[in-house]
Amino acid sequence: MTTNPTLDEDERSADQAELAPPGRSSPALALTAGLLGFTLVCLDASVVNVALPAIGSSLGGGMSGLQWVVDAYTLAFAALMLSTGAFSDRAGASRAYALGTAVFTLASAACGLAPGLPSLIGARVVQGVAAAVVLPASLALVRQAYPDPARRARAVAAWAAGGSAAVALGPVAGGVLTSAWDWRAIFFVNLPVGAAILLLLLRAPRSERRPAPLDLPGQVTAVVALTALTFAVIERGATGAVALAVAVVAGVVFFRVEARGPHPVVPLGLFRDRTVAVAVATGAAVSVAFYSVVFVFSLYFQQVRGLGPLAAGLAFLPMTGLIAVTNVVAGKLAGRFGPRLPMVVGQWVAVAGLLLLLSVGADTPAPLVAVELVPLALGCALTVPPLTAAMMDAVPAERAGLAAGVLNAARQVAGGLGIAVFGTLVADGFATGMRLSLAVAAVLLAVTGAFSFRLAGRPATRP
Repeated sequence: MTTNPTLDEDERSADQAELAPPGRSSPALALTAGLLGFTLVCLDASVVNVALPAIGSSLGGGMSGLQWVVDAYTLAFAALMLSTGAFSDRAGASRAYALGTAVFTLASAACGLAPGLPSLIGARVVQGVAAAVVLPASLALVRQAYPDPARRARAVAAWAAGGSAAVALGPVAGGVLTSAWDWRAIFFVNLPVGAAILLLLLRAPRSERRPAPLDLPGQVTAVVALTALTFAVIERGATGAVALAVAVVAGVVFFRVEARGPHPVVPLGLFRDRTVAVAVATGAAVSVAFYSVVFVFSLYFQQVRGLGPLAAGLAFLPMTGLIAVTNVVAGKLAGRFGPRLPMVVGQWVAVAGLLLLLSVGADTPAPLVAVELVPLALGCALTVPPLTAAMMDAVPAERAGLAAGVLNAARQVAGGLGIAVFGTLVADGFATGMRLSLAVAAVLLAVTGAFSFRLAGRPATRP
């Protein structure tokens, strides 16, 4: 599965970025720099889950604090991804990438040195902001370094594969680093990688700046609405009620701005196309199921089963290890049969996997749980490439980057909100909350699976 929404290309920045005279710059160096950055931001979306119990033991904060450690990064990443493609165009991809990487590296150091939970959460927000800049700029840098379409396609495929590998290895890497040193190691490991990227950028092609419209009112209201909604879900009580009211008001203002603005970050007209609406809804449901289940079972393996961070990370390896291979298979199936068939099959396989996990209890052997997580991952991995292809096919070529940005953001936001909701459910009673979380995810995927079945089919192509 392209579990990390960032694998869907932000083609707007990529297509608009232009190459200044490269001199002695090397395309391979640009690819390496872009690949490292994309891998880094994808890794930080998943590496932290296994380290959460250790962070809680060290800094306190309870379940709500642990939810914010994940969601502070995810929501900042998701909300700002709507505009950072345009920022990359305006600043130039190479400059935006250098800035994003430098800020991400410094924020990683701040995370590793955080003396308390509030400072860690604040640093995670800055990490998410920087990651939102790194994503489109890294892809634009790779694409502009390869003028030849065939070589560019191979380079972009390598870039995307780095993200898939990072998502797959994230839980294992988190377990290894936390066990070998401390939870702070999951952030300190970013420092040499960030430094290497900045050194590579010294030889990478320089990008020209391009005028690109920014929808600041839409971006600001989106951030306020999403942050307030997440706060309402996690904190609850009187403050949660106030936050919910703020979220509703900001949401109404956001939709009014987007309906009337000349350059909206989320053109509402996109959703008049049924394929676009179904693709976005399906992507959101898949993200809720995958990321939230990884969050819940990271806690289950350690807090319920008493596994250490390394063992907990390894327990996810059967689940994540098949993601990249299944992505490739899903792409081939979509190319031959059209996107509807693998989308529908994938979602119902994921539903079956979620229902299978309902049998997990406090005494279920950890190896068996690790195996029972596999159908969910396979189903999600089978679904995402076809839904991405379906959405890209449904929009005009000049709007492909914008549509990809909307899909990316929707998936990240859904994953963050899913973690907020499911974390709240398990905080009220782990066993009951876990089963309720699995049931909610199964219902969401069943609904989007039914809508996916109504998409227009496509005849199989000849081998």
